[in-house]
Amino acid sequence: MRTRLSRALPLAAAVLAAVAVLPLSTAAAAVGEPAPPSYIVTVRPGVDPAGVAAQVGGVHPDRYFHHTLNGFAARLSPRQVADVAALPGVVAVETDGTAGPF
Repeated sequence: MRTRLSRALPLAAAVLAAVAVLPLSTAAAAVGEPAPPSYIVTVRPGVDPAGVAAQVGGVHPDRYFHHTLNGFAARLSPRQVADVAALPGVVAVETDGTAGPF
């Protein structure tokens, strides 16, 4: 009985190690490149932020702003940043970040 267990144990450990690593390598391959950074797009008062976002293909805002500023937040590729910034009514396109005390 001891001989079978001593032979099976290394094989079981190798299979377990292979299975444990498999999801990590599969997940890394599925993810590919990291998500583009998030930007805050500010548009002039009276301009519809959703209408601005709809003018550039692949822009899917995470949220819209209507009180403190008029605009939206979205993850944008470098090309989308340039395309959005060139639209009439867009005041600014800035990298999203955290604010601290002045």
